[in-house]
Formats: sequence, structure tokens, C-alpha cells
Amino acid sequence: MSKLFNPVRVGRYTLQNRLAMAPMTRSRARHDGTPGELAAEYYAQRASIGLIIAEGTQPSDDGQGYLTTPGIYTDGHVGGWKQTTDAVHAQGGHIFIQLMHAGRMSHPDNTPHHREGVAPSAIAPGAAMFTAKGMQDIPVPRALTTEDVRQTVQDFRYAARRAVEAGADGVEIHGANAYLIQQFFAPSANTRTDEYGGSIENRARFAIEVATAIAEEIGADRTAIRLSPGTAMWGIDEGDEGPDLYRYLVAELDKLGLAYLHIMHLGNDALLADIRELWTGMLILNRPGRPREQIGADLVAGLADLEAYGQMVLANPDFVTRLKDSAPMNEADRNAFFGGTAQGYTDYPTLSEVQGA
Repeated sequence: MSKLFNPVRVGRYTLQNRLAMAPMTRSRARHDGTPGELAAEYYAQRASIGLIIAEGTQPSDDGQGYLTTPGIYTDGHVGGWKQTTDAVHAQGGHIFIQLMHAGRMSHPDNTPHHREGVAPSAIAPGAAMFTAKGMQDIPVPRALTTEDVRQTVQDFRYAARRAVEAGADGVEIHGANAYLIQQFFAPSANTRTDEYGGSIENRARFAIEVATAIAEEIGADRTAIRLSPGTAMWGIDEGDEGPDLYRYLVAELDKLGLAYLHIMHLGNDALLADIRELWTGMLILNRPGRPREQIGADLVAGLADLEAYGQMVLANPDFVTRLKDSAPMNEADRNAFFGGTAQGYTDYPTLSEVQGA
């Protein structure tokens, strides 16, 4: 496990250890998408981890899916995020903002313009989502025109520039978890007949164009992407060609020299091995539900350069210290994951606070 605590170079930064905080939606932003007052405290508390990957942050009005998620495309958003990045940097940490376009995983009641979601094709996900009026079925999205797709690439580019203006060390593109970019990968969500649909190359095109645009805008060494090969949720079915799409996509993305690739691994070990071989840069691996006793195993096995953790970091602001000391971990309060106050957000005790109590 000691390798976990060694410094590592990622992009243009030297991180203090090989641990990352996985991006987690907390739904505590103001209704205009500006990060809430407690966000700076929340992230700064966790700055001892090598890299903080902040929660999914919409690049545009169309990109919002859930209530009170943050944005990064207005002056207000930039000002709010600047407080957070300054607080993290003051504690010696590094933070990437994850750019997340929800695509069809949206509801008009949750967005600033109250329009239907957008997607590769007009196919509903067959799911419900929480709104201010309670749980509602997600309506059929509006299919993006070819020009709309190109404009969405520019929305990502602009949001990346604003993130850097806000003091972020870089951005991670959310290409996972059934949101817009992955919707382009899946034949169940993408029945387009233009250059963004049909073949593997076409279905991967949008992701590659987004990554290319952001790398041009802020530098490849401040640009990263997260993928979740094999995700089968909210109507996403990547089909038999899914693994080959990821092999093609990773090889193409590797040419860009990005800061890192972040994989949420869902069990296809053969594909993971291929990705590891195809990707010549830094690889962050996140295995949902990985038990504590397996922390560090992917580094030892050579499958990853860093490991990402979610709920354990959420519940333990001093996650790194507790790992080093083999100390007990706080349990995450699932009832406080989304929305709310400081409870279940900034009030988790550190080990020193527990011992001094």
C-alpha cells in the first residue's frame, strides 16, 4: 500500500499521492448553478488526497439534468468555483472540475430554460428522475441536429476555459454513466444517420471532438476523460460492439496526450487489460464498491497509476491519514448524499477530532 502515498506526475502537476476523489453529485448548488457556500469548505477538507475530481458540472443550460447541480459557463459560476479552487489550493491540493452534460437524463422542471433534454436521438431513457414536484418520468428528448452537436462541442470548449478562469487545475470530461457522451456510444440511444451515428468511428466521434476541442483550448495536460465501459443503466445498451468501440476510442484519445484517462471498471477484465495496453498515459481506476482491504491492489498489479474512491472520501475528509494509520473509517450517510445542509457534507469528523473528543 505504500506506493499509494508516493507523489506522481499527472499532466502538468505533481500530486502528493496516487489517490483521487471520484466525482460525486451532491446537489447543493444555488438554483442558478453557482456552487453553494459550503462547497469550498467541503472540497478543502479533502485536499490531502492527490487529486480532487469535482462533481459533475454542466457546461450549458441544456447540459443540466438534476436540481441544484453546479454550472461553469456564467460569471457567477466562475466566481463561485473560484472560492472553492482557492480553498483547495490553500491546503496544497489539486482539483479538476468534471464537465457533465446530462443529455436525455434531464427534465424540463430541472433546467433554467425549462426545455426538454437533448440527445443523439429522440429516444427516452425509460426512467424517472427527481424534480421539485417529486419523481417524474423523463420525457422524450429533442434530437440534436448536426449543427447542434457541433455547437455542443463548443459549449464544452467554452466551459473548460471558464473552469480554468475559475482556478481549476484542469477538467475531466464526463463520458460515462449514461450521460450525453455515452448516449452517443450506445445504439439503444443513438440511431443517427449522419457522421455521429452508425459505425463505431461515428459513434465515438463526438467524444473525440469534445476532447480535442478542450485540449486545444486549455492544453491536453489539463484535459482528462472518464469512461464506464459496459454501463447498462437508464436504457443504455452498447451492444456487442461496445468493447471494440472503447478499444477504438481509447486508441484515438491516446493520440491527444491527455492528462489522464479515468475508468469506472464494471467487470470486463479483458477489456480493461486492452485499455491499459492501448493507453500510454496516466490511468485512474475506480471500482465501485471496492472494499478497503483491496485499496492499492490495482497499483500493485500494474492496472492503474492512481485509484479513485467516492463514498469513503465523502465520509472521511482525512481519508489519506486514516489509510496510512489503518484507522477506522466513518460510514457515509446515504440520506444526505443529495441536497440539504452541512449535515452529511462538511460535518464528518476527522480522526483527530474523534480521538480528541
